[in-house]
Amino acid sequence: MPPTEIAPSGESRSSLGEFGMMSLPVEVATQTGRVEPEPSSTTAATVRVLMVAGGTGGHIFPALAVAEELRRRSKNRPEVEFEILFVGTGRGIEDRVIPAAGFGLKKIPGAGLKGIGGWRRIKNLMLLPQCAIQTALVLRDFRPQVVLGLGGYIAGPAMLLAALQGIPTVLIEPNVKPGFTNRVLAPVVRAAAVAFPETAEFYGRRARVTGNPIRAAVASVPARRHVAPFTILILGGSLGASAINDCVITTLEFFAQERESPRFIHQSGERDYNKVRQAYQDRGIPAEVHAFIEDVPAALARADLVISRAGGNAVAELAAAGKACLLIPFPGAADHHQLANAQALERIGAARVIQQEDLSSKRLFSEVSALLAAPAELERMELAARAFARPNAASEIADLVEELATKR
Repeated sequence: MPPTEIAPSGESRSSLGEFGMMSLPVEVATQTGRVEPEPSSTTAATVRVLMVAGGTGGHIFPALAVAEELRRRSKNRPEVEFEILFVGTGRGIEDRVIPAAGFGLKKIPGAGLKGIGGWRRIKNLMLLPQCAIQTALVLRDFRPQVVLGLGGYIAGPAMLLAALQGIPTVLIEPNVKPGFTNRVLAPVVRAAAVAFPETAEFYGRRARVTGNPIRAAVASVPARRHVAPFTILILGGSLGASAINDCVITTLEFFAQERESPRFIHQSGERDYNKVRQAYQDRGIPAEVHAFIEDVPAALARADLVISRAGGNAVAELAAAGKACLLIPFPGAADHHQLANAQALERIGAARVIQQEDLSSKRLFSEVSALLAAPAELERMELAARAFARPNAASEIADLVEELATKR
């Protein structure tokens, strides 16, 4: 479903993101049978990095941020060329976003095991042998010097097989509480890049507190002067959030009675797109409704307040963009890690938190109205968010990748 702007007049427009392409290094066969960079004063040494990420934006966008940083280094340093390949299931947004960014994507079947049972669990278990075999083939053919994983279905087999072959592995943990796969991998990885200092205790000497890698454009979002008409950005995750969508729809009745309603930019997800779009249109409230927002940094730059889930990537991007936010953690997140992320921002004064069990149209309207009526409070929250952010995380993790590649 294309992103669409809904104005009171019913006019619409679409927007698309633009991404650059990647050039690959020249290689020749050696007498040993291995394929190595051609020795030449003008040929860069090749460092092959396998990125294991897929399923949701919370896995994909941090990996892309590191990949973009490594590609930037290839352009600026003629002595090294980073060759990057992504591995994912192909069932999530990675099938669109990763190739559009100019990186190769190898699709491998995989599915989760935690929190499910019955026949579905049996079917997912049956995918493991195929997943392991195809992952082993990717490692054999691509021969990475470093494997970087962000959790998820494929990361477990890929990181474990790489570790058993002596290939350096880097794990990225974006949440306060490590996910199931990243907990299992803790004993075998060479390094764990963590977003929160409290998470470092779990990984011990392997931990590096880097922050969560974010897109460079997010960290460049300028501060905004808060004057009416205000703009509210609603992000329910890359797949949308029906509970948030439904609550916002009922809350529109209250906003419609205001003398000047705020404007909305709303990422609804594919499933709720038509329902959300129609709700704004029926009430005559100006809104841009998108199934998926391609240019999140541009949307953040226009927002006075953000209503969002609290995944690790969402929290990191909101902090780096310096945005006051109202966080509604997903209650079904494994080990309640979204609640822990949200509370970390709330403790420093950068966010307000509403647990989903307490979410109602009256509560949401009350919280939003109170914040929009106090621009000074919004500014204070924004300063707290920026102080918490680690905008150089992608660069620090790229340094770690280089360090491990060099040691090997």
